[in-house]
Amino acid sequence: MKSFELGTKIFFGESSLDRLLEIETQKILLVADPFVIKSGLADHVTSRLNKRGVSFDVFSDVVPDPPVEKITLGVSALAQSKADTIIAVGGGSAIDSAKAMREVVSKMDGFENKHIRLIAIPTTSGTGSEVTSFSVISDPENQTKYPLISDSILPDEAILDVELVKTVPPSITADTGMDVLTHAIEAYVSTANDEFSAALAEKAIEIIGSFLLRSYLDNNDTHARSKMMVASCLAGIAFNHSSLGLNHGMAHQLGAFFHIPHGRANAMLLPIVIQYNSDINKHSRSKKEYPKQVRKYCTIARMLGLQNFNTITTIRALVSWVEFMMKEMDMPLCISAMNVCSREEYFAAIPQMSEAAIADSCTASNPRTPTVEDVEKLFIELW
Repeated sequence: MKSFELGTKIFFGESSLDRLLEIETQKILLVADPFVIKSGLADHVTSRLNKRGVSFDVFSDVVPDPPVEKITLGVSALAQSKADTIIAVGGGSAIDSAKAMREVVSKMDGFENKHIRLIAIPTTSGTGSEVTSFSVISDPENQTKYPLISDSILPDEAILDVELVKTVPPSITADTGMDVLTHAIEAYVSTANDEFSAALAEKAIEIIGSFLLRSYLDNNDTHARSKMMVASCLAGIAFNHSSLGLNHGMAHQLGAFFHIPHGRANAMLLPIVIQYNSDINKHSRSKKEYPKQVRKYCTIARMLGLQNFNTITTIRALVSWVEFMMKEMDMPLCISAMNVCSREEYFAAIPQMSEAAIADSCTASNPRTPTVEDVEKLFIELW
């Protein structure tokens, strides 16, 4: 028996931030990274809290790939503030930090309020963290990322307001947009996929095909940016239900070892992983039957308007479309183009990254079961 439920109430559309004028709370802890505070993005939130007359503290010691020590500082700030509500404003780092902080505090002895309400307000259209029960915490010393997975860390509310994504620069729009695409595709071909998550993933892919490039080319195209916020949320709900796959298992290692932005890592891996999962390459020949995921990749290609002669050319067209989108958005297609490490450093890390990718919880639902040797070859190909 299966089940499907939405644990987060979502507010979206015009003036959705006005939801903050309605919340009943005594004290709020606002969690945001320094850029969100300094750039004035947080003012969209604080102005409404001030209008409402709500008391709030601010925790802004938030960094990308939030490490354990920063979460510890956040837990201390939350305990001291005695807030009954957390409002997380930002990308995945701020929202993941807030999730982890609340989870730790809820299990602390002597803490009176065992359920602190969490409201997530994304400022990028990428992670889907506002509707997922995942939080990724890093351990820089051991070059490891730890995905926390629990229904208890799911935000109570999410607010999607296009005002907060108008000023996102093109490079971030590209990274986060391709992250959304990867979420949707992996959720769609996941072994835990079903009709409910498939419907959400399909809609997200349809929106991405129409609006990602528009959103990248013009940050004043509020219609396109609003659509990408919705796509990110839909893909988040989809993968929260059906999990992800090898693409994310490998991307987590690129972030942990070489600090490659998560969306960019996913984008570079996506063409390689699609080909691996399909088992279709330059040596392939037409078959009478293909694995289930191949049919699903072909469905994705058709949703993106890619019509081809047969299964092999359709898969290749999908891979080419992903690479085309990356080129149009000035994204690197391989590690060597990024200048983040030497060839020697990268190849020396491959065995450890491959072992960690296999052990990553996301890889468990990949449609093709990889070996360590398979993953090593994919990392080599990515160079």
